[in-house]
Amino acid sequence: MDHSCHQRRNGVVVPEPCPHLAEFRSRHGTKAFRALQECLKVRPPGRAAIRRDPNEVPRCGSCGLSALPRLYACVVCAAVSCYAHAPSHAAAGGGGGHEIAVDVDRAELFCCLCRDQVYDRDFDSAVVLAQTVASTLGGGSAIRSPPPPPENLRKRRRVDYRPWTPDSRERALMGRNSIPMNRTTGGETSSDLPWGLRGLNNLGNTCFMNSVLQAFLHTPPLRNYFLSDRHNRYFCQQKNSVKKNDTSYNKNSRLCLACDMDAMFSAVFSGDRTPYSPAKFLYSWWQHAANLASYEQQDAHEFFISMLDGIHEKVEKDKRKPQNQGNGDCCIAHRVFCGILRSDVMCTACGFTSTTYDPCVDISLDLEPNQVASSKTSTKSLHSCNNGEADSLYSSQSCGISTLMGCLDRFTRPERLGSDQKFFCQRCQVRQESLKQMSIRKLPLVSCFHIKRFEHSPIRNMSRKVDRYLQFPFSLDMAPYLSSSILRSRFGNRIFSFDGDEQDGSGSSELSSEFELFAVITHTGKLDAGHYVTYLRLSNQWYKCDDAWITQVNENIVRAAQGYMMFYVQKMLYYKVSEKAVAP
Repeated sequence: MDHSCHQRRNGVVVPEPCPHLAEFRSRHGTKAFRALQECLKVRPPGRAAIRRDPNEVPRCGSCGLSALPRLYACVVCAAVSCYAHAPSHAAAGGGGGHEIAVDVDRAELFCCLCRDQVYDRDFDSAVVLAQTVASTLGGGSAIRSPPPPPENLRKRRRVDYRPWTPDSRERALMGRNSIPMNRTTGGETSSDLPWGLRGLNNLGNTCFMNSVLQAFLHTPPLRNYFLSDRHNRYFCQQKNSVKKNDTSYNKNSRLCLACDMDAMFSAVFSGDRTPYSPAKFLYSWWQHAANLASYEQQDAHEFFISMLDGIHEKVEKDKRKPQNQGNGDCCIAHRVFCGILRSDVMCTACGFTSTTYDPCVDISLDLEPNQVASSKTSTKSLHSCNNGEADSLYSSQSCGISTLMGCLDRFTRPERLGSDQKFFCQRCQVRQESLKQMSIRKLPLVSCFHIKRFEHSPIRNMSRKVDRYLQFPFSLDMAPYLSSSILRSRFGNRIFSFDGDEQDGSGSSELSSEFELFAVITHTGKLDAGHYVTYLRLSNQWYKCDDAWITQVNENIVRAAQGYMMFYVQKMLYYKVSEKAVAP
């Protein structure tokens, strides 16, 4: 943009209007823009354009060319001009409002004298209203008010982080009820390892469990939750013992995985460096997943999902307000890992869109298909890889390998459903061809990406492992994959808020889309005979956790690893104002 002055209103950048647009508004008001709403049409996947006859080809009135990248229709006289001849048309109009035109294919305002795209709130209101009417039932017969301007957005209440220091009463309580940690336990050879880094004994093909547990033990929000005694196993067991005296108590009730996690956090962060045996946790998990109770090798991703379900099932819920798994507030497992996916299915005939929302604790990604080297690079990938890692050790191979950003691009790009998956359009009342697009409505505190490395061919009736290398960044910007970004790209980068923007505190703001990699689970070997290893990033140093053995490694070893599950944590965590009154 040529205009250097911008205003920021509730996180939305609103450029200053150009003087020619301000003069146009002073003469014609907003009626000219409102009248344009009848001249707009919406075509899949939801982009607005100027309505015209299907056989009509717009051409520049001066040069007669039609195959130009941009053509503009004058708002006053509807004359079509190209980028080169638009200024001459505005000058010939003698300042009667011919300076303002509309992009024929994108329905965006253009100033012919400034030769730049300009923004107007009332014009964008008309365009967004036309898109909203086109994507919902009722067509143009329903008269609706335009979306509220950004000034009316509700702000998320945030408070500054303040480090806690105990007062005299709290110090006395801690002195009476706590035991100091012994940092000298375990010998001098392990003194250089970070606090809490401890090996886990293999109990018989349990490397799948050890790899996930290492990632859990060093997930910052989970670690802070359990080490701050938010789930006290003694108190939880005491409550369960009271329930046992109740006649309605189920004797077959399974053990609490959260209590076992609390015991494991206490043991791992006790200072003891000798390998820990998570036998009690394994037994409790077998009670929750009886179909997986064996000493055979299991899938780490399946164990991850089963473990979260077990913690979610047994954690005590707050009875004073309804809890919902979809909003991620039901338990610590979902508060940390749960996000919300948005799925849009659009009818290609009329533009009607069916939108659904689903909670998810991870995102499973397909590897990019094998392709020849190409000079094209995804703009989203360039935006996401913001730490210069494109020039890493493997940059020379980047054209022929899969990247995490490329997998996310593939996950969020529009997909045309096949003829055998026709979508029943509620407006057409028949099954139609459709486009489907996924996006992320809400980001979790910790994003887990699962790479689909195990394939099953129904034709050959056999399974195999995909050993292709995946390049993943240490810093990741998830903004291009948010619903707000996808919708803005689809609707022409309007300045209004869209579904997915931060309105009620449940959305993801642009300040919280930056993530840091802290754990990578890898799988080596074959489908039926492999081994899982976890790489952890602690204090900006990488460590390899291979069951009971902990070794320090170089980051290039991590980059070259065959990633199966990647864990990213938000760089900046925001604190909400507490709903409970705090005693002074």
